[in-house]
Amino acid sequence: MTRTQEKLSELRKLLEIAEEPAGEAAIEKRRKKGIPSARERVRMLLDPGTFVEMGALIKQPGSTSATYGDGVVTGRGYIDGRPVVVISHDQTVYGGSVSEMFGRKVRAVMEFAYNNACPVVCINDSGGARIQDGVTSLAWYALMCKLQEDLSGYVPMVAIMLGKCAAGSVYGPINMDTLVATEDSYMFVTGPEVIRGITGENVTAEELGGAQALQRNGTVHHVAKTEQDAFDWAREYLSYLPSSCLEQPPVVNPGLEPELTDTDRELDRFIPDSDKVGYDMHDILLRIFDDGAFHEISSGTAQNLITGFARVDGRPVGVIANQPIVLGGALDALCSDKAAYFIRLCDAFNLPLVYVVDTPGVLPGVEEERNGVIKRGGRMFRALIEATVPIITIVTRKAYGGGYAVMGCKQLGSDISLAWPTARLAVMGAESMISIVGRKQLAAAPEDQREAMRGQMIDFYNATVATPWTAAERGYIDGVIEPSQTRLEIRKALQLLRDKNAVRKPNPRKHNLFPM
Repeated sequence: MTRTQEKLSELRKLLEIAEEPAGEAAIEKRRKKGIPSARERVRMLLDPGTFVEMGALIKQPGSTSATYGDGVVTGRGYIDGRPVVVISHDQTVYGGSVSEMFGRKVRAVMEFAYNNACPVVCINDSGGARIQDGVTSLAWYALMCKLQEDLSGYVPMVAIMLGKCAAGSVYGPINMDTLVATEDSYMFVTGPEVIRGITGENVTAEELGGAQALQRNGTVHHVAKTEQDAFDWAREYLSYLPSSCLEQPPVVNPGLEPELTDTDRELDRFIPDSDKVGYDMHDILLRIFDDGAFHEISSGTAQNLITGFARVDGRPVGVIANQPIVLGGALDALCSDKAAYFIRLCDAFNLPLVYVVDTPGVLPGVEEERNGVIKRGGRMFRALIEATVPIITIVTRKAYGGGYAVMGCKQLGSDISLAWPTARLAVMGAESMISIVGRKQLAAAPEDQREAMRGQMIDFYNATVATPWTAAERGYIDGVIEPSQTRLEIRKALQLLRDKNAVRKPNPRKHNLFPM
């Protein structure tokens, strides 16, 4: 055997060990849990045959028990033919915990992502800081978070939570753009045992930080049934985004259905005659975007507001729409957070925004005021005002009060604002108006005439005040359109605004202050 053959043999042996650094014990551990290895997870995510591992032979120096990889698999590959960087925790090596060499590997690939302007996907399954490493582990956590700030808004970042994500490991995923989780995963800073020991409270891992609980409070953007479902969702999510803020989003199948279709015409008889009857806003969204495709984000959070991606003439857009069948489409504190973040996400990566509006305004109630609906609603205002991407607004029915403003009104930044003939734009609905403005008139009327008078006042208000005609006459909207024309009008509007390049006027301030 030649010297070169000896070296090749040694290399192959080392790579074989690195492929399964914890040996048979790791294989058995995964078999019992029914989960793939860290590398298998990466291959499930990426285009077949494209994964190139980086740092496979890294291990902690000066330790006889050190294993290759040090608890994390890193590298690069492709999703739909576009480059991405991947980080995958290996829970069979030190529980996927963070140490110095772990941190160095992650830093190297994050710097690669920054220098080559490509997205980052992190597959999380970690117990947190490596206790044996003490402050070294904490320091590398801090350094990794600092690198994430450099990447934020520059390249898309997706966190996929599989299994356990505890202690310091929570701050990596939460500082990425989007967090996807499987149904049986969980995330918390301090676990049930620690809480029980310190406060005496008894809580399960699922109640404390299970995926469903985290989805309800807005921490998790999507919960998938299986790991493969999570990877597929992440792939589809990235298909709507550019590789970095330096590029435009990818165009898919432009030029489809350039004329009016039967599906479009269905919208002309869609809105119920009664304002009190709800409908599923998804049924409208499926008719006004390409192929009926809609990639919803945060579908399990604040369901009174819908956020997600669609395409118009092949080009991705962000969609924000009220959902009339949940709380009547009213805006609350949680949906304000959901909208504000989504607006900033789309604005960072050059995705135009399309608002589809049917809201009675802000949800009233003591609990909402205590939940900080004022401050959280203020963030939704500010996110809209600061956005520089093209903004199109379609009012289908109600646009009352503060809901009119924050749902993409022209005065806060919408480039083109349109309404259906069924739209009602006003400070409040007729019922609420009468309880304030018409109270004395009704009280003065004979009791047997009050109900008829009330109906007349409602009809008069709806016919003369809460109409799209007043808004159109005064220039507060750009036009009233037939519902069936909506898809084509959105297409024409975005073609017109394709080269919009908004530049804010110079301002000597260091930064503004957000209502946090």
